[in-house]
Amino acid sequence: MQIDYAHFTPLAALAGGAIIGLAAGLLILLAGKIAGIAGIVGGLINGAKDKTWRVLFVIGLLASPWLWRLFAPLPDLEMVTTTPWLIVAGLLVGIGTRYANGCTSGHGICGLSRYSARSLVAVVSFMGAGFATVFVIKHIL
Repeated sequence: MQIDYAHFTPLAALAGGAIIGLAAGLLILLAGKIAGIAGIVGGLINGAKDKTWRVLFVIGLLASPWLWRLFAPLPDLEMVTTTPWLIVAGLLVGIGTRYANGCTSGHGICGLSRYSARSLVAVVSFMGAGFATVFVIKHIL
């Protein structure tokens, strides 16, 4: 395995992780809510009564790339797969999110930080499935 040092950005990754952690921490401390995107968006779709903070959270997610553009150019987007594979991948992620009762952000960031055993099982499961999928696609197929 080789590291692509031209695209290796540990400081940007550290800053991004710190900002995500800060946002998740503030949301749970100030509002008592978990920053799991599936739950936040699901609450909007399913008609939760507390829509205001959910709408603001989603607006923040959608506005963040535009805010980023004030400081640096957005990275180039390169699709390395076809639309049918993207649809299959999206459906599998959606199914996994329903079975796990939460998404990667909810379990991986918020659940693990709360020492949730259920989140640990979910994270090990989706990371293992991701590793296995990449291995099969890159080395076997």
